Amino acid sequence: MNKKTEYTYPLDLEWSMDEMVKVTNFYAVVEQAYEEGIKAENFLVKYQEFKTVIRSIAEEKRLGREFEKVSGYTIYKVVKKAQEIQKGRFKMEG
Repeated sequence: MNKKTEYTYPLDLEWSMDEMVKVTNFYAVVEQAYEEGIKAENFLVKYQEFKTVIRSIAEEKRLGREFEKVSGYTIYKVVKKAQEIQKGRFKMEG
């Protein structure tokens, strides 16, 4: 996938505008991890904001599957990598 690919992020219309912004910002940093690379610290901050909206593991997994289906990017792998390294820049392969 590349930046020019257009798709719709999985969102819940019941969320507030603030919640939608947090989730959308998180999807954007997942994309950044694959396309450009990102600092683990910056990614983890956005992940924590995402988790204030998406509290359950089941919902996180469901959104992760939907996001991967439309984008080709795996949220779980990026979160795991960022949590492993904690600091410094990383870029996902594939």
